[in-house]
Amino acid sequence: MQNLEKFPKLPPDVPLIQGKSLLRSIGSIIAHSSGWRIGPVPNVAKAVVVAAPHSSNWDGIFGVCGAFTLGLQIRWMGKSQLFKWPLSELFLAFGGIKTDRSLAGGVVEQIAAEFDRNDKMWLVLAPEGTRRKVEKWRTGFWHIAKRAGVPIIPGYLHYPDKRIGFGEAFMPGDDLEADLLKLYNFYRQFSGKNGKSGLPTSAEIPAQT
Repeated sequence: MQNLEKFPKLPPDVPLIQGKSLLRSIGSIIAHSSGWRIGPVPNVAKAVVVAAPHSSNWDGIFGVCGAFTLGLQIRWMGKSQLFKWPLSELFLAFGGIKTDRSLAGGVVEQIAAEFDRNDKMWLVLAPEGTRRKVEKWRTGFWHIAKRAGVPIIPGYLHYPDKRIGFGEAFMPGDDLEADLLKLYNFYRQFSGKNGKSGLPTSAEIPAQT
């Protein structure tokens, strides 16, 4: 079990929020009042962070507020259509990255280029893609990490104990299915809101290896 505390000190290599005290103040108010605890943050400069289980719209609120309170800069990606006035500047300030699937190379190449442009960057993705039970995870996170040459960090929200934490960072290998099994085995111990597991139905029966 991780040694969790309310708001642990960030290690030196992670991306930090710069000059956004209002965001940190808002995040701190919500995070303090909600009772969530946060585990130690891995000392990694660049990573694709898997966020699971995804069981409620509150997942993003608690996760973002926790990150803001710590001063941890997290990034997320959205379709370019979302980044229109008057919300475009707000979304960018909250770490949004515009993506355009019509461009050559697709989203994977666009996000890999964004990693190249930044010395430090954490991209957070929810592989379930929905609050409902899914048969399979979306694997875009793995392809992005592989192409960008950055590690994958499993992140979780465990609702029964109000815990937010992280697993050990690992580099994606040459076998997608083996890496997915590693992640599925990690997430078996966590539950989302109303007991929802982050595991896809295809991963609930296979034995851990």
